[in-house]
Amino acid sequence: MSERLLHCQTLGDGARTVVLLHGLFGMSANLGPLARELARQWRVLLPDLRNHGRSFHAPGMRYRELAADVVRLLDAHGIEQAALLGHSMGGKVAMQAALDHPRRVTRIVVADIAPVRYEPHHGPVFAALREAAADTLADRRATQRILERHITEAGVVALMLMNRAHDTAGGWHWRFDLDAIESGYADILAAPVSEAAWEGPALFLKGELSDYITAAAREPTARLFPHARLKVIAGAGHWLHAEKPAVFLRLAREFLAAGPP
Repeated sequence: MSERLLHCQTLGDGARTVVLLHGLFGMSANLGPLARELARQWRVLLPDLRNHGRSFHAPGMRYRELAADVVRLLDAHGIEQAALLGHSMGGKVAMQAALDHPRRVTRIVVADIAPVRYEPHHGPVFAALREAAADTLADRRATQRILERHITEAGVVALMLMNRAHDTAGGWHWRFDLDAIESGYADILAAPVSEAAWEGPALFLKGELSDYITAAAREPTARLFPHARLKVIAGAGHWLHAEKPAVFLRLAREFLAAGPP
């Protein structure tokens, strides 16, 4: 396992720490508005997960590896304990970190994801990313047109376009490591693993219009996180922190504020 550290921004100077973890194909900037609000009260770490953003590229997308990356980041900052808030894939990283390193995690907020295995559903996204990457001299609008041929959600297209990085030769490349993500896709779909439950407080936030958290998730969630609570954000889909930012912030802030002094 690589000993390199995740690229990370630090905001705020509160006595307690919250780590925000983005989703698949995302980056720390996706949670920037939330981080700036939480930084009024807490110290906030805003990392790019491995193979994303400006963090290192390395084989392996198993959640135990991603969780270990986060704990190594806490070590580097001299932080003994932190709360974790993760969206989608980042929520699974938060869950796995709590399960594997229970003394390091005070509480978790999991945004629109459950501790279950999901069926593959990113085929059109991978096809779009591969097709766009084949023309490294295309301008942004040409890349956007390629993405829109495969992806119907405007928000997902915008997320991918944020990952266009220019190089010194005048071309561009995807900032994330598409090969590592695609080869590790089965591990990304997998559920967090643990033989023991985590006894800490957990808040699961579901978008009312999203199908990522279903009734089938109730049993595995209760087994691994017996003190979990579920709240539904009305009118929100999978991108609930962006679609309903005020409600999301209020719920997250109330839950985090109930932590240890």
